[in-house]
Amino acid sequence: MAELMQTQAGDAGAFREFDLARVPSPAFVVDEVAVARNLAILADVADRSGAHVLSALKAFSMYALAPLVSRHLGGACASGLFEARLAREEYGGEVATFCAGYKASEIDEIVALSDHIIFNSPAQKDRFLPNVRAKKGVEVGLRINPEHSEGEIAKYDPCAPCSRLGTPVSQLDAAALVGVDGLHMHTLCEQGFAPLARTWDAVKDRLQPYFHNLKWLNFGGGHHITRADYDRDALIAFLRKVQADTGLRVYLEPGEAVALDAGILVGEVLDLPQNGMNLAITDISATCHMPDVIEAPYRPALLDEALTGHTYRLGGPSCLAGDVIGDYTWDAPLSIGQRFAFLDQAHYSMVKT
Repeated sequence: MAELMQTQAGDAGAFREFDLARVPSPAFVVDEVAVARNLAILADVADRSGAHVLSALKAFSMYALAPLVSRHLGGACASGLFEARLAREEYGGEVATFCAGYKASEIDEIVALSDHIIFNSPAQKDRFLPNVRAKKGVEVGLRINPEHSEGEIAKYDPCAPCSRLGTPVSQLDAAALVGVDGLHMHTLCEQGFAPLARTWDAVKDRLQPYFHNLKWLNFGGGHHITRADYDRDALIAFLRKVQADTGLRVYLEPGEAVALDAGILVGEVLDLPQNGMNLAITDISATCHMPDVIEAPYRPALLDEALTGHTYRLGGPSCLAGDVIGDYTWDAPLSIGQRFAFLDQAHYSMVKT
């Protein structure tokens, strides 16, 4: 279940006042005011830079908030047919769709829903270009791999060795760009401005010969624009300069930045067994509700976790032995039926659930 709340802040302090027993468990609870605050920041970046800012539905697709998103941003980006349909039906504005591999059985519907359709390889672009050209006004993009790695975790680094994501820039030539209107690169993950600037410095000279035949550049997502320490002024200056230097429209596709620090995942203690330490079986499953805990790995922050006290290893109710969320500490012993909440769970977790 997902529920909206309205508060005056989107951090732990706001949720500290929220009655965890007010919602069923498990439940994602999203602070609408915090999302609005993030969207206002993104809209300001768009207004001052001239860039087109789209919301990445793969990170946050709570369509109850689609009207709010639509008031601030220029559209949405999708990862396939169903997100493209959601974007067109609920969000309005521009729809940009990227998928690492399109199916022939879906391509015509995706084209009908999209303003931009971005291909992962020249081969897919060549295969489906006639389908795209059959609908007037749809622009074609090609995702590139700048072959410049800024990722801190290999699983989340699209520029890691042998990556399947994007055409390596060293393989780019005029033939690969036949019929292409724009280039897309998505190379960052939860990062500030400096990695974007370094990536552009590493790739811009290789791309410069092709600018005169293009209409746009898309810098993808992974930009933590709404984080307090993000250098937004530097980003705005950068976006202005790229547009001035290239003569191209520029796009950003923030996802996590839309819902950063805007949601919690509420859970409940089901059982308290012992096996070498305190264990707690919860109705939250890492593999089902927060798969990044297992895939990354990643340790979600607990609302009001204590520094010292009673430590429990939290795990889900599934049969997967590795369905373990982590070790967490409370001031007092846990009790069966007790509620708790993990912070910053509005993005990705809800989509993956």
